[in-house]
Amino acid sequence: MYDVIIIGAGVAGSASARELSRYKVNACVLEKEEDVCCGTSKANSAIVHAGYDAANGSLMAKLNVRGNEMMEQLSKDLDFPFKRIGSLVVCLNEEDMPGLQALYDRGVANGVKELQILNREQILEMEPNISDNVYAALYAPTAGIVCPFGLNIAMAENACENGVEFRFNTEVQNIRKIDGGWALDTNNGVYETKYVVNAAGVYADKFHNMVSEKKIHITPRRGDYCLLDKKTGKHVSRTIFALPTKFGKGVLVTPTIHGNLLVGPTAIDVDDKEGTNTTRDGLDQVISKAGLTVKNLPMRQVITSFAGLRAHEDGHEFLIGELEDAKGFVDCAGIESPGLTSCPAIGEMVADILAEKMNLEKKEDFISTRKGILDPNTLSKEERAELIKKNPAYGNIICRCEMITEGEIIDAIRRPLGARSLDGVKRRTRAGMGRCQAGFCSPRTMEILARECGVSMSDITKSGGDSRLVVGTNKDTL
Repeated sequence: MYDVIIIGAGVAGSASARELSRYKVNACVLEKEEDVCCGTSKANSAIVHAGYDAANGSLMAKLNVRGNEMMEQLSKDLDFPFKRIGSLVVCLNEEDMPGLQALYDRGVANGVKELQILNREQILEMEPNISDNVYAALYAPTAGIVCPFGLNIAMAENACENGVEFRFNTEVQNIRKIDGGWALDTNNGVYETKYVVNAAGVYADKFHNMVSEKKIHITPRRGDYCLLDKKTGKHVSRTIFALPTKFGKGVLVTPTIHGNLLVGPTAIDVDDKEGTNTTRDGLDQVISKAGLTVKNLPMRQVITSFAGLRAHEDGHEFLIGELEDAKGFVDCAGIESPGLTSCPAIGEMVADILAEKMNLEKKEDFISTRKGILDPNTLSKEERAELIKKNPAYGNIICRCEMITEGEIIDAIRRPLGARSLDGVKRRTRAGMGRCQAGFCSPRTMEILARECGVSMSDITKSGGDSRLVVGTNKDTL
């Protein structure tokens, strides 16, 4: 029997696992997909929010500000990219100024530092491509951008290094109360545990409602995005928001941590918890609404579009804590925006709850740091030449768009919780994320995966499950 089982290997589950791994505890993460970061955590705005949006006194507000404060040191400890670039909430006319002032006042009450309301001239000096109709803006210097894959994978790898088990392709189908804890029925057998952490994203209501009489409801809220080529990445230098509505923070325009430009999301409630398909209407909304705040958007430079699902709980609040009528079951539910920002603080809170309940003792040998995949582009010419001399794989370019080498892909496969699919390699190295969207590098990446994993090319998938790319041969040879 495990001490703790965490359902879900997204940012909330992985952050909880990493913080829990500070203690002497037998813990396991069960994930229905083939890798970490396969749900909401992989498809979002990649924004580290300042913390002015959530209602004062809410758990969202508290954990947003705390998570923002933690992110910089966490990025240094776990070696993932993060930058504080600041954000602007754009007000287009004088009549909307009370809404902007309310955001400022809420941010101050939430403890957000350095907030300012800027006039038209100050804004245009900072961001020349802001709409000509701009009247004022809320400036939050503490806002930032992050790689959501890098953050999620880093926390999971560090948790794994500190003894947490990860079981992939393992879907929880039922939860039963047993003597001393819980039994989790899965497609790969029964797992028993003293405590459960429910970090299942859009499915968190399903598991909560299995064990509690006090039901909750989570709506999958789809967000459509457009990602633009790197040549457009300097169109704005900060994250640009419209004034928020009851459906969220609206369509934003932001540079990404890797130099692209990201536009989106929509906020469309859907019934399908797997409904991550984009729609023509959704993408049209993205394009038209983004143009209200940022002018001359180079939308002809879109290299891909995608959609993600927010886990919107009816009360629009994070639900974190042990259930009163189901002792030993800890919710980590309703983790929508600002969930990515808040995840370090969410993990801290979940671990504190479990440590107190279980009287856990901290480890003396906790490994607090992790080294990410080496990026040869960060080296000097001399250092890179020496690296290639020692390991020629770093001189073999596989992905020409992103200049990713065979050495990086091998590292991604061999490291803890290593990649086993094309998307797994992509999330760890960016091979396939460039302008051609994996059109050229996929076969070569598949060859490396097959060789390193000791399997046939026909066994390699795009993203696990039935997503095989080789479905047969067009010629048979004798």
